[in-house]
Amino acid sequence: MMIWRKINMMLAAFSLLLLPVLQGCAIQVTFDGASIPENVNTASVQLFENRAAYVNPVLSQTFTEGLKDRIINGSRLTLADGTGDVDFSGEITGYDTEPLAIQADAVSTETRLTVRINVRYENFKDPEKSWESSFSAYRDFPSEQNITAIEGELVAEIVEELTENIFNKAFADW
Repeated sequence: MMIWRKINMMLAAFSLLLLPVLQGCAIQVTFDGASIPENVNTASVQLFENRAAYVNPVLSQTFTEGLKDRIINGSRLTLADGTGDVDFSGEITGYDTEPLAIQADAVSTETRLTVRINVRYENFKDPEKSWESSFSAYRDFPSEQNITAIEGELVAEIVEELTENIFNKAFADW
């Protein structure tokens, strides 16, 4: 029992000595793996225009708001009215359905909905961390289902995956 008390006291002393060192670090790590430099406090998300051949009329707003929500809920950053310390912009470049699993009678049993987005990330505090990249995500659904009946649910899932991947590329260095 006496040994454990000494170990606990040593750990407490070590923690007190380490605390000032850790407070001087320039990167804040959040519980979801994001590492955001201390000098970055605001983010801005521009409207992602829909430039796909087939246009889902609500996808532009849905995606833009989804990315804003992901940043607000996954970091300490606040959204700037104009341009923030970091800025996200881009466009929706694809919104397509394609048949999958074609059977012998040339009938598809599954269909895939794919969304492609081009993203520009500008880090005004550290321009070397800026990038431009394309992202895509898809969901498969049974071909006998009418897409208009399930499109909202599929789009919500795809937007969640895309915003997670964009957030991770910007703030988790993957």
